[in-house]
Amino acid sequence: MPSTRVTITLPSALVRSIDRLESNRSAFVLEAVKRELARRNRRELRRSLGDPHPETRGLAETDLSGWANGLPRGDTDLVDPARGRPVRWTSKGWVARR
Repeated sequence: MPSTRVTITLPSALVRSIDRLESNRSAFVLEAVKRELARRNRRELRRSLGDPHPETRGLAETDLSGWANGLPRGDTDLVDPARGRPVRWTSKGWVARR
């Protein structure tokens, strides 16, 4: 992935704390930023799932079979609900539901 140089200002004490733990400041800041972005994305997903947009609320409440049954005639072979498998979201991503 291409990189872009950025300049940030941090309190000196924080930089010293980073330097005690990590010799590569850029790598440390990169990891911290990625974790924070992932945390915020998870928070936004949870918020969205808890309060879906009115136009998508019906779709969110419909299971795959219901959605497939609502397809126009002749398009029912696009999705085979029997081939799907139940999944659930975890902090590590989608996993099979037990």
